Amino acid sequence: MDFVDVSHHPGLVVASFVVALVAGFTGLTLTKDLSSKSYGQRKFAIALASVALGGGIWSMHFVAMLGIQMPILFYYDSALTLASALLAILIVGAALILLHFAERTRVTVTLAGAIVAVGVLSMHYLGMAGLQLCRAVYTPLGIFVAALSAFVLCTAAFWIAYGQRSNRTILLGTLCFGVAVFAVHFVAISGTRFVAVPVFNELGPIMSNEVLALGVILSSFVIFGGFLWMGVTFLVPQSAPRAAMTPQTVTAPQPQAMRIPCEKDGNTLFIDPADVAFLRAEGHYTQIYTSNAHHFCAWPITEATKRLDPHGFIKVHRSYLINPVHVQQFERLKDNGLCRFAGDDLPPVPVSRSNLKAVRDALGL
Repeated sequence: MDFVDVSHHPGLVVASFVVALVAGFTGLTLTKDLSSKSYGQRKFAIALASVALGGGIWSMHFVAMLGIQMPILFYYDSALTLASALLAILIVGAALILLHFAERTRVTVTLAGAIVAVGVLSMHYLGMAGLQLCRAVYTPLGIFVAALSAFVLCTAAFWIAYGQRSNRTILLGTLCFGVAVFAVHFVAISGTRFVAVPVFNELGPIMSNEVLALGVILSSFVIFGGFLWMGVTFLVPQSAPRAAMTPQTVTAPQPQAMRIPCEKDGNTLFIDPADVAFLRAEGHYTQIYTSNAHHFCAWPITEATKRLDPHGFIKVHRSYLINPVHVQQFERLKDNGLCRFAGDDLPPVPVSRSNLKAVRDALGL
């Protein structure tokens, strides 16, 4: 078997790494602070982030492929090339759904990183299968090293980005994601040889490097547009500066007088938030727990979070909102915790790992 010589254009190698970094920043920034957003907003943000991360994996791969130089003409199957992009977006989307709609633990973060690793590898090898007049030849060792690199690097990227959702960890996670996608591609390529094939074996229309370049430019344009959009969001502080205000004009915001409407026996009761120990999500509604009773409320947990945040309530779990004033005892477990309340009939409330620091701060621990 006569293998052809392969080299890489240095400029396009650098460009492929930049595309991976930009896609990582855009996708990871889009998913910041989703726990405070409504269910619909979370779904929309995750869809956009999936396109950014999955599309970035695809764009990085084919920017690098445009930089491959061989002494033969070769083309791409457009059907397989498009399918590889869709595959990357769908698999990354599955990982983000796991991270943002399930309890975030060490297992789920590791599993999400492994799923993204599968997405990177699947996209790479499906994209390579689209080569025409040229065939990629793999070795078991090359595939194993690429798979191991993908798992280790993608898992590390998500552990860093989701360890604590801050601007600093998002930037570090962006760097790790970019390195992961870039390294997996070139580790896989280093273990691959290419041979000339005399005939086409296409599934869809044949696409030249020039047509592929137009597609890659278009996808990169969208990703860089998202990067600029999220970059402004990332840099601008959440609250407006008050430097121009005089001390006399600055007043602390006061929570509006508000009571929680609850349903009982066809009647509506209004409960003072100060009397509430915690709220528990129950489908699209909530249960309101006071020291001696619990009541049904038509608010979803997202609405309750928005309305009760000015009254000092904090989210301790995706299904629970507590009033720290009523917490009698806090129990720290391995990587999460429990809040216990004064009422004998009040059950303990779990504290998830992602909310542990906020709860401890609120309780003065």
